[in-house]
Amino acid sequence: MQSYSLIAPAKINLYLEILGDRPDGFHELIMILQSIELADRIDIQPSDTQKIYLYCDHPQVPTDETNLAYRAAQLMCDVFPEMHANYGGVSIKITKNIPVAAGLAGGSGNAAAVLVGINLLWQLGLTQPELQDLAAKLGSDIPFCIAGGTAMATGRGEKLDEIKHLNDIWVILAKYENISVATPWAYQTYRQQYSDTYIRDLTAIKSRTAKIHSRPLVEAINHQNRQQIGKLLHNDLEKVVLPSYPQVAELKSAFAAQDVLGTMMSGSGPTVFALCESQTQAIAVKDQVRTQIRDPQLKFWVTKFASSGIQIKL
Repeated sequence: MQSYSLIAPAKINLYLEILGDRPDGFHELIMILQSIELADRIDIQPSDTQKIYLYCDHPQVPTDETNLAYRAAQLMCDVFPEMHANYGGVSIKITKNIPVAAGLAGGSGNAAAVLVGINLLWQLGLTQPELQDLAAKLGSDIPFCIAGGTAMATGRGEKLDEIKHLNDIWVILAKYENISVATPWAYQTYRQQYSDTYIRDLTAIKSRTAKIHSRPLVEAINHQNRQQIGKLLHNDLEKVVLPSYPQVAELKSAFAAQDVLGTMMSGSGPTVFALCESQTQAIAVKDQVRTQIRDPQLKFWVTKFASSGIQIKL
């Protein structure tokens, strides 16, 4: 029986700016997204029936239609009914390494891997852009998770422009296991507090979005200037999450006090990351912050930037 194992990397935001509201209820965003080597594994194979079966080794991950990976499989069944009838359903196993509810797109990456896996399993021959079009129907982060690397994301996050990949930058991730931040809450709270700063004119939004290619952070990435990249990290959602979650704010301050390139909360949080020049430095900083904040709920991961998204594990 044919089966595939896929690696689904996590992602962090190096930049997240909220421009205003969209007619569909989402926010108009400008983001710079970066894949990292911390990754889940997804094993996918045909099932003995027409059904979708989903298994996961993490107790907090749902295994029904509320899971994005399940919904990705269902989407493929709906879009390609003849192939579904011919090949049958699928059995999906998720082995979690990415922390859950962490702002690292773990669920989105799992869904991206399922789309890629079924494309292979059913021999559909879909191109990466075609897979990304399908991914956009499921969630804003999923198109990026398919391609990975370093990219600019606009619209609600689904419109991607690849930029020069960053290499050999090390990352420390830290997250309290007992803290989770709901992404809808973060964006709704930002809207409540900062909607007076929103750009209302569509032409102005398009102009602001078009200028991102000349922004300092993009220039720093193009020149692989790590020091500048660290200084130019930006996330609008910190304005609402950090005041509401003082432990997350304290964690960011602890990283900022170390000799790191830069530190920031990823996405809607609560994961905080710090960028380092080397693995040795990253481990030293992790140990220092662990000593400073002695909380058994605080977990750390040391990883590095990745230049690609979903990969087949050989």
